[in-house]
Amino acid sequence: MFRQMRRKRQMLSKEECESVLCRGTSGVLAVSGDDGYPYAVPLSYLYEDGKIFFHSAGSGHKLDAIAGNDRVSFCVIDQDRIVPEEYTTYFRSIIAFGRIHIIENDTEKRDAIEKLARKYAPLESRESINAAIDREYAPLCMLRMDIEHLSGKEAIELIREKERTQKGV
Repeated sequence: MFRQMRRKRQMLSKEECESVLCRGTSGVLAVSGDDGYPYAVPLSYLYEDGKIFFHSAGSGHKLDAIAGNDRVSFCVIDQDRIVPEEYTTYFRSIIAFGRIHIIENDTEKRDAIEKLARKYAPLESRESINAAIDREYAPLCMLRMDIEHLSGKEAIELIREKERTQKGV
């Protein structure tokens, strides 16, 4: 169902892909938009146990697209170091494919927004986080993407750097 990566040597392991998701702070969610045009929107997110959580307004282009087709992809760029003298970039990125839906269960919704808040405001007190959530909770929409396929790739130059490090060169 999902294509195999052509340059397998550059493929990240599942663990490396999950590490990228854990340390990342934003990515781009791609949905099937209006009139057959893709709609890709940058979002902050939380990754946990094979699922990606997003917060959203209760209406808009993104939710309309999801209502029409729950299949989405989400891309996170972990590194994009430009190397002008080589006419390239030393990159590392992942793409997750899966299905997304609105979290209807209030307990799951609250848990997801609290974890998302702690990710982005780790030094805030529990009371402060809860007060901020309570102020915005009524119109808040939480989305959960269940990952069906996860792939990642990095520049061949990064592979070579790893190999040299492992050999002690």
